[in-house]
Amino acid sequence: MKQSTYKLIETYMNDCMTDSAHDKEHVYRVLYNALVIADTEENVDYDILITACLLHDIGRKEQFENPNLNHAEVGARKAYQFLMEHHFSQEMAEQVRECIRCHRFRGNTPPQSIEAQILFDADKIDVAGAIGIARTLVYKGQVEEPLYSVRPDGSVSDGTDDAKPSFFQEYKYKLESLYEYFYTRKGAQIARERQQAAVAFYDNIFQEVSAAYTDGVDILRRQMEK
Repeated sequence: MKQSTYKLIETYMNDCMTDSAHDKEHVYRVLYNALVIADTEENVDYDILITACLLHDIGRKEQFENPNLNHAEVGARKAYQFLMEHHFSQEMAEQVRECIRCHRFRGNTPPQSIEAQILFDADKIDVAGAIGIARTLVYKGQVEEPLYSVRPDGSVSDGTDDAKPSFFQEYKYKLESLYEYFYTRKGAQIARERQQAAVAFYDNIFQEVSAAYTDGVDILRRQMEK
């Protein structure tokens, strides 16, 4: 890819990114991890891969403003339109669109091409480990969702089967199990290397808040009975 082409795509990406949890640095990390993965694969079209990585989250602003929208679908359409307006080939625009459309973890369209699979894995790597915990906490604060929910009996829920969104709920729904969903060997390897950091953080924070509620509630009850 020519430097001028990269700069054109990068500038458009930067103009679209406003979400602090899905900011331009997230995009760069996804791109760099994708290139590390691609280096272990064969027959990768780097122009498609780099373009798809740079543009994969350009629909985030629309989804943030309207949660009913799917940022992958919005971003795929925006990327296709941008590429066609700037005279990229229709074949490339279509392939980039498909990569972006199926990169979402919560999506039901599995990636088919090697470029789409690499993007999927690279994006999921940035939700793994310590960086995944940090980004999730930033996002939960941004949308004003709590760390955890309290059950009717006063105990802290670990997030399993919670209907109300929280950090613990997101960990149980997505972060805990995402290590099973990788398409490339290198992507799975990188994610597994990060897994223990996320597990340790969740276990520690759950133990800390649970202990506070358990011990503190008992003491409060005794004080109120005096």
